[in-house]
Amino acid sequence: MIKRLYILVLVALSLIGYNSSVYAQKTLVVATDGSGDFKSIQAAINSLPDSASSQRIIFIKKGVYKEKLFIEKNFITLKGEEVAATTITYSEARDIFRCTNNDDWGVATINMKGSDIVMENLTVLNTYGFDAKGDSIIACPADSITGKKTVKRNGHQMALRSFNTTRLIVRNCVFRAFGGDTVSPWNVDAGMFYFSNCTMEGGVDFYCPRGWALAENCKFICHSKEAAIWHDGSKNKSSKTVLINCSFSGDDGFKLGRYHRDAQFYLINCTFPSNMADSDIYQRAANPPNVIQWGKRVFYNNCHRIGGDYAWFKNNFPDSLGVNDINVPWVYDYKWNPKPDGRNTFEPRNLDDTDRIADNMLLYQRENGGWPKHFQELNVDYTKDLAAEQKDELQKGYEAGLDATIDNDATTKEIRYLVKVYNRTGNSKYLRAAQHGIDYLLKAQYANGGWPQFYPDSSSYRNEITYNDNAMVNALNILQDVVDGANGFNAIDAEYISLCKPAVERGISCILKTQIKQKGVLTVWCAQYNARTLQPAKARTFELASLSGAESVGIVRFLMRVKTPSREIIESVTDAVNWFKKTKIAGYKFVEIKAPKEQTGRDKILVPDSTSTIWARFYGLDDNQPFFCGRDGVRKKTLAEIENERRAGYQWYGTWPENLVNKEYPKWLKALQLSSAKEKMAKNK
Repeated sequence: MIKRLYILVLVALSLIGYNSSVYAQKTLVVATDGSGDFKSIQAAINSLPDSASSQRIIFIKKGVYKEKLFIEKNFITLKGEEVAATTITYSEARDIFRCTNNDDWGVATINMKGSDIVMENLTVLNTYGFDAKGDSIIACPADSITGKKTVKRNGHQMALRSFNTTRLIVRNCVFRAFGGDTVSPWNVDAGMFYFSNCTMEGGVDFYCPRGWALAENCKFICHSKEAAIWHDGSKNKSSKTVLINCSFSGDDGFKLGRYHRDAQFYLINCTFPSNMADSDIYQRAANPPNVIQWGKRVFYNNCHRIGGDYAWFKNNFPDSLGVNDINVPWVYDYKWNPKPDGRNTFEPRNLDDTDRIADNMLLYQRENGGWPKHFQELNVDYTKDLAAEQKDELQKGYEAGLDATIDNDATTKEIRYLVKVYNRTGNSKYLRAAQHGIDYLLKAQYANGGWPQFYPDSSSYRNEITYNDNAMVNALNILQDVVDGANGFNAIDAEYISLCKPAVERGISCILKTQIKQKGVLTVWCAQYNARTLQPAKARTFELASLSGAESVGIVRFLMRVKTPSREIIESVTDAVNWFKKTKIAGYKFVEIKAPKEQTGRDKILVPDSTSTIWARFYGLDDNQPFFCGRDGVRKKTLAEIENERRAGYQWYGTWPENLVNKEYPKWLKALQLSSAKEKMAKNK
């Protein structure tokens, strides 16, 4: 019995991703709903013994934790369940805090004095600047003259502030504030800090380490014209801040960085935006005066700016230092290596890497962010390079963007490909294009949650809400991937999560409203709907309003992605699957044959096959009977009644729901029942 219990514990721990080396140490679980050991992170920290010689892991379940953290103990790992959904948030300006406090202990959302701290998969916010409507004047006892202080909306606001911390590892985290000093790991004597795959946002000097620091594959978003990054290395000549494979963005005219004490900067393989100021990392007035002992030490290698490089960040490493001499331990004077398994190398990422197909995609992208499906009356083919005159013709439609569409996988397939290429190459131009494509999807959505086939062109049936060829579902799956950070979309800037989440919710609402009912029972969906009335609509002459045996499958699969489905979603999915079961056509398959006497030279027919089950593309809205339609727009009962060109040129039957009905739905239902049983058990406890 004891052995079995031990095995169960190991399995449980493995499910949340912990290495076997930490099983001896109990993992504390924090959950806002009370399903863990603690409801607050601080309570979990407080429960730990003051001393330790190995990591104590605190696993933080998804949720919003409105608390200010104080970490004074060593060897603590804070591991979130999911970066986009595990948030620690507080709201306070440093100027307000210092009116009643003598020092900075407690000024940040996370305040740290302990060492050997690890943070993973967390979003940490100081929301003061985002919440404030402007500058304010407050009573301030610390001001002995006026008793008041002006608090600026963009003043210092810290998400992370460390004091005597010696070693800190931060992986896959987001830090956001509107003002300065967002991320302040400070220990100028002995501090060693490592940030990997993080996003940092703020005002002046919002990333400002003191001591030795490495930021690898990080994103920096600046809201100040003065400086994004800062460094203090005044106590040790070898102290340095190193940024490798990092990208910058921000408000127009923001400057890259500055220092007012001895500092040392290395920027390697970094990308800068076109709107960054033409200004090198600069020295402002020394504080205190005459403390700059070692001169300007600002070094670049292989950094590039979108729209053309500025001269000041050309390669300028010291002669004594080659690129091959640079590795992770070098950053910390060979006193520390924060990489897993002691690896010395940086994550390989050459920001000059390009992809020919992705580059061709960028040529076709419209100003509104979308893509066309046709060019010169042919399907767009990204494997073919365009001649100069073709590029000129393509450019003519750039500004209007009337050919931008989500039909035939257009726009969504480009977004997916560009995200994939960005994750492989790290070239930020592909990420920007993908994000602009997401901008297009967000703009194109109707207030009722639906998407038109084309945007902004609303002529003919292009303005109808379009499930046809999975157009709307493709758009929703992109946005859901952004929210979930799935399928490589964790590369998308975290700001998009707050935009995509309500768009997905509106889309689900539209799906539920448009599911057809027959005598009070839900069935499936039509391929098109009127954008105003949400009533079934026709598209081309041979695509009459009907129940779809094809597109409805993708809709159901999308609803099954919802992590905590409502009763309405569960009913929608279940009734749709029941409809598929009721309308299946057993014992036949749909095949293409040679037909020399026909106009097309081929034909499509049904043939008996006892092993096959198929469904029709179109079913009557009221009678669930398969029907067919040629270019005359008249409904026919049999396929033989329509012309050969349409008969052979359309997929009238298919096996679209087969896997959904036989495999995916039963698996989904089983998981749903298991989840429900666990919830009941938890309530009974």
